[in-house]
Amino acid sequence: MSNPYKGDLRFLSYQQERISHWDFIADNFQTFRSLSGQYYHQRINQLYQWMVPPGKRILEIGCGTGDLLASLQPDHGVGIDFSSGMINIAQERHPELHFVQGDAHELQLDGSFDFIILSDVINDLWDVQAVFEQLQALITPSSRILINYYSRLWEMPLKAAAGLKRAHPHLYQNWLTPEDVQNLLYLAGFEVIRRSQEIMLPFPLPLITPFFNRFLVRLWPFKHLALTNFTMARPRPSPREEDNLPLVTVVVPARNEAGNIRAIFERVPEMGRGTELIFVEGHSSDNTFETIESVMKEYPQRPARLMRQTGKGKGDAVRLGYNEASGDILMILDADLTVPPEDLPRFYDAIVSGKGDFINGVRLVYPMEKDAMRFFNFLGNKVFSLIFTWLLGQPIKDSLCGTKVLWKSDYDNLAANRSYFGDFDPFGDFDLLFGAAKLNLKIVDLPVRYRERTYGDTNIQRWKHGWLLLRMVIFAARRLKFI
Repeated sequence: MSNPYKGDLRFLSYQQERISHWDFIADNFQTFRSLSGQYYHQRINQLYQWMVPPGKRILEIGCGTGDLLASLQPDHGVGIDFSSGMINIAQERHPELHFVQGDAHELQLDGSFDFIILSDVINDLWDVQAVFEQLQALITPSSRILINYYSRLWEMPLKAAAGLKRAHPHLYQNWLTPEDVQNLLYLAGFEVIRRSQEIMLPFPLPLITPFFNRFLVRLWPFKHLALTNFTMARPRPSPREEDNLPLVTVVVPARNEAGNIRAIFERVPEMGRGTELIFVEGHSSDNTFETIESVMKEYPQRPARLMRQTGKGKGDAVRLGYNEASGDILMILDADLTVPPEDLPRFYDAIVSGKGDFINGVRLVYPMEKDAMRFFNFLGNKVFSLIFTWLLGQPIKDSLCGTKVLWKSDYDNLAANRSYFGDFDPFGDFDLLFGAAKLNLKIVDLPVRYRERTYGDTNIQRWKHGWLLLRMVIFAARRLKFI
């Protein structure tokens, strides 16, 4: 995309002033490198390393010396900067990466990238929206845009630090709020997945700085004192072509659910290019396994498979089913049918249309049938929804609804990275939600009407399982929030 400001004398003067500024910093690199801002950049690198897995295609706009890009260990890394002095330093320090001198308002690059990073850049741009629009030619539907930018609250402290020669000087800046950035991204065709505030103390003090920057900054109202704002965005989705419909796999964990099996065959709708059922029977004390075998023979037209679970817990059953699935889209349907199978096409439509990468069922919006959920279970779900919304940085109204839907390709990536959290979740809900958040997937809640059981009893033990869920949340907070 061409630069809309080419030939605009005010734009050219603005850019030249900044090029000269950054060339001066490059010429005096060793002097400025010794300033206390070195800790700030180390922390920024650490935060990006948490968000970006190694081995990806990464573009950094405003790459400076290339240290952040190199720290992310890309399979293909490209850095662009308008300062020739900075580009020379970057090429010398990181010869394994590719660096280009160029203007962010006119990106002359080929190919696409998994991640595009703008770190402490948009405060300096002439037209932020125009730069965001340039990114459209360099992305795929799964690409992520990662941005961090100074908070306006720190305008005077940064000027004072530069005056005291404790940070490198800045020219006049754009002081943008997170809401400004979200709106500019929207205008350029992107949507925000999550936002956060980072770094309260930009200088190292033993014990104090880690406490402020890992813990205190996560809590209200202290987060509003942070130096930098982070925003993660993805491309706004485009409709999927009708001639490229996906296959769907519905995994049905079933333990003591013999009375519901026939209804599952009768009521699960056909979706996409075809829908297969995978039943994972889990050590039932009734004749659930034999019933599934029998009903499968009565419905030969329905693609269905049956597996006997060797491990324990719903999470283990779901993982077994997902590993054997042939579909492009993976769904969970609880065999108790408290979430109606007729609602599954709504989950299908939400994920195929790109409204979300991970569709999470929510039972807590519409009124439930009288005995659908006991009071303390309801209260616990409400509490966990608040915790999860804070923990994942995305609205999660019901963490324990059994119906969850995601792409098989995303699940494969989630499973490959499961060691980050460990195999600790017997229910499967937390494993999927935590994994989806770590993969930077957009999680979307989809409300359903929750029904009473018509057969059997619940397998949930609210006090025992509630304590276990709380322990899992505390464990995951260390891996997702307090990094």
